[in-house]
Amino acid sequence: MMAVPYIPSLSAPTLPRDLLKRWHRLTRRCIEAGVRHAPSELRVDVEQRPEQLQAELEELFERMNSPGDALHGLPTLELRHSGFAFRYRQADGEHYVYVQDLARGRLAGYTVFNRLIELNRRTERHLRAPHSKYARIYQRRGIASTIYSWWLDAGNCLISGARQSDGAHALWRSLGVRYRLICVEVRDKSLRYLGDDIAAYIKQDLQTRLILVGAGYTAAQMESRMGLHVTNIGEGAT
Repeated sequence: MMAVPYIPSLSAPTLPRDLLKRWHRLTRRCIEAGVRHAPSELRVDVEQRPEQLQAELEELFERMNSPGDALHGLPTLELRHSGFAFRYRQADGEHYVYVQDLARGRLAGYTVFNRLIELNRRTERHLRAPHSKYARIYQRRGIASTIYSWWLDAGNCLISGARQSDGAHALWRSLGVRYRLICVEVRDKSLRYLGDDIAAYIKQDLQTRLILVGAGYTAAQMESRMGLHVTNIGEGAT
């Protein structure tokens, strides 16, 4: 009998209605296939309600236009994406990129590169976990891809969070065509290289993450900076 990797079970009654329906469909498929655990498609990030996100973006945009506020007068990044301005802020080791729709005079959304408390201090200095929030009309327009590429082209690396939305996972797979995409395990604040088989990310538990390797990163740098022994990494991005 084929061994099934352990995936932490979720309490179905606590899920939003749309995810609850998805839970039942996927669980039924698992039972029919003889699988003992729910598939890892349930490693999804619960998206913020559109009205809540819109209220958050409006509040941020108001702050950006309020003299004296920490978000007022932020510098602009030289990123090419027609019709948008990219405002940059760094605070407490985390990096924020706010995307302004110039024609409509409003905030389209933002991306933050978060620190991870799951990592030790040495590793944490060299990895950030991106999280993006964009109003629905601005999604699937390449905005987050532009920002992630800017980060990676600067020689920085990205690590995924414990959960990803379908859109976020598709973005990582797309970027994996241009940058090295590897699978790692996060345990006891350290990283262990699992290989380039991204299917392992889908199959394993929440300790399994993805890393997008920044341009110019070498295997020696991965080991010295993160304690991560990666094979056949070459001289950076592929």
